[in-house]
Amino acid sequence: MRQFEDWKKNFDRFFGQDFWGDFEGFMKPSIPQMNVYQYDNELLCIVNIPGMNHPKNVDVLVDHATLTLRGTIDIHHTGGHQLKSEIATGAFERSIDLPFPVRSDKMEATYKHGLLIIQLHRFISDSTRQKPVKIRHLEDE
Repeated sequence: MRQFEDWKKNFDRFFGQDFWGDFEGFMKPSIPQMNVYQYDNELLCIVNIPGMNHPKNVDVLVDHATLTLRGTIDIHHTGGHQLKSEIATGAFERSIDLPFPVRSDKMEATYKHGLLIIQLHRFISDSTRQKPVKIRHLEDE
């Protein structure tokens, strides 16, 4: 591990301090892990949050076309010597851009078996919706 740190410092000196910032997502996975599925006018977000004992421990915030999740992944285990650590734990905050604005009055979230499922619906404003125009027949007047 010490050799990797030395190697990283040499790259930082050569390429600059921000060199590793572009690769951070490859080296350290985003938490919580998320799949997003788009349907015609709906988004389904499935979020992996293990160890959450109550949904009140996570905040789901939607602002126009941004989804933000805040909370804590806590695996309640004590004792023993940990040999492998692949499940990220601790406080998290993650925001993602949604492909379209969503309605604030039609959102639903459920949590079961470690998965938070968020259902969002496309916001269609009156100004973008096609409106029929009534045609007056002047000969009838």
